[in-house]
Amino acid sequence: MTDWNAPYRGKFGADASTSPKPIRATLTIPGSKSVTNRALILAALADSPSRLIRPLSSRDTDLMVAALRSLSTKVQSKNDVWEITPAPLFGPASIDVGNAGTVMRFTLPVAALAKGLINFDGDARSHERPVGPLIKALEDLGVTIEHENKYSLPLLINGAGSIQGGEVEVDASKSSQFLSALLLAGPKMREGLKVINSGESLPSLPHIEMTIAMLRDFGAEVKVGKEGARDFWQVSPGGLTGRELVIEPDLSNAAPFMAAPIICGGEVIIRDWPKSTTQPGDRLREIFTAMGAEIEFVQDGLKISGAGKIQGIDIDLHDEGELTPSIAALAALADSPSHLRGIGHLRLHETDRLAALATEINALIHPGGGEVIEESDSLMIKPANNGAPSKSPHLFRTYEDHRLATAGAILGLAIKDVVVENIETTRKTLPDFPGLWSSTVE
Repeated sequence: MTDWNAPYRGKFGADASTSPKPIRATLTIPGSKSVTNRALILAALADSPSRLIRPLSSRDTDLMVAALRSLSTKVQSKNDVWEITPAPLFGPASIDVGNAGTVMRFTLPVAALAKGLINFDGDARSHERPVGPLIKALEDLGVTIEHENKYSLPLLINGAGSIQGGEVEVDASKSSQFLSALLLAGPKMREGLKVINSGESLPSLPHIEMTIAMLRDFGAEVKVGKEGARDFWQVSPGGLTGRELVIEPDLSNAAPFMAAPIICGGEVIIRDWPKSTTQPGDRLREIFTAMGAEIEFVQDGLKISGAGKIQGIDIDLHDEGELTPSIAALAALADSPSHLRGIGHLRLHETDRLAALATEINALIHPGGGEVIEESDSLMIKPANNGAPSKSPHLFRTYEDHRLATAGAILGLAIKDVVVENIETTRKTLPDFPGLWSSTVE
C-alpha cells in the first residue's frame, strides 16, 4: 500500500557500473481527465441522463463531481459507471476548485446558468492562476460576478438562472480553457454563443478540438470560422442530449510509462490506445519515435519498444504543452541536446513549469556537465556526461505539480537515488501512480 505522505524513491536507479534491466509490462492507463470533466459538464447541462463508462476518478474529477452536485446535478457511481441525471441548477453553493484548471474555469459559466449565489475558492495556487479573461467575458454577457476587481479567485457569482448569450470576445492566449468553458455552456444560452479569440495566439488547440467534438457528440451545432485574421466559434442555442460515453485512457498520463522502455530497454504495451482521438497525448507516438523508440499498434494495444538509446529533439510543443515535463526528463538523458519550444504558457499552470523543470533537472545533471537553459517560452536541454546528482539521495521537488512528480520518476530510472517529493500530487490525474509505476518498472 502506498505511503502517500512519504517521499517516493524510484524503483530503478542506475549507477556508474550498472544499467536498469529491460522492462516487460502491459498496463491500463486510467481514463482521461480532460474527457471526463468535459463529459460531466455536458451531461449536467443535457436534457436527459447520461452514462460515463470507465471515467477517471481522481482529485480533479472528484472536485468536478462535487461542484456539479452542489448545483443540484445528480451523479451516481457504481463500479466503473457514473450515471448523471441533470436537474435545474440552483444555489446557494460553495465550489472548491482545488488547483484544477478545468474546474475553476468550466464551472464558472455553469454557475452563471444557475439561480442563486455561487462562491468559488480553491488552493492558494488557484488564486494566482489566470481566469480574468473568462470573468470579463462572462461580465460582458451580463453575468454578475463579485471579485473585488482582482479578476481572480476567490469570487462570487450571482446566477440569474440564464444567460442571454450572443457575441463575446475572450483573450484565450493564456489558456484554451477560457474558450472551452464558454463553448460548453453555449447551447444553454438563450441566443447561443459566438466567441471570438482576441488574443494573439491560442495554446493547446487539440483541447479546443476535443471540446467541439464532444459538444457535437451531445447534439450541439458548432460552427468554426474566421473573420478577417481572427478565429471564431459559434454554438447554436438548443438542447443537449444525454448519451452513453466510454472514456478513453488519458494519453498524456501514459508519457512516463512510454518513456520507461526507451530509457531501460524492453517494451511496454498500453491497452486501449485509440486509433483516432483529439487528445494531445496522441502526439507522443510521433515524439517518442523521434527520440529513439519503436512504436506500433499490436493486438493488445500500443507497443513501445526501446534499446536504452535516447536522441535529443527540437520541437514546438505549443499545442501539446502538458507533455513537456516528461519530454524534458527524457531529453535530459539523451545523447544530444534538445530544444522544447512554444511553451511559455506553462508558466501559468499548477506551477511555473519552465522554471521548476530548469531548477530540478539542473540540480541533477549540472554536476555532470549538463545544463537546462530556461528561456521565455522554451527550454534548451544539454544532457550531462555523467548524470550523478550532487548529493545522494537527491530530493526532486514537485511544487505540488503532478507532472513534475512523474518527470522525477522518469529521471529516477537512470540516475541513482532520486527521491520524488510529495508523490501524492499525482492523485490529481492518476489515482495510484506509485502502484502503477512499480508494477511497470519492477
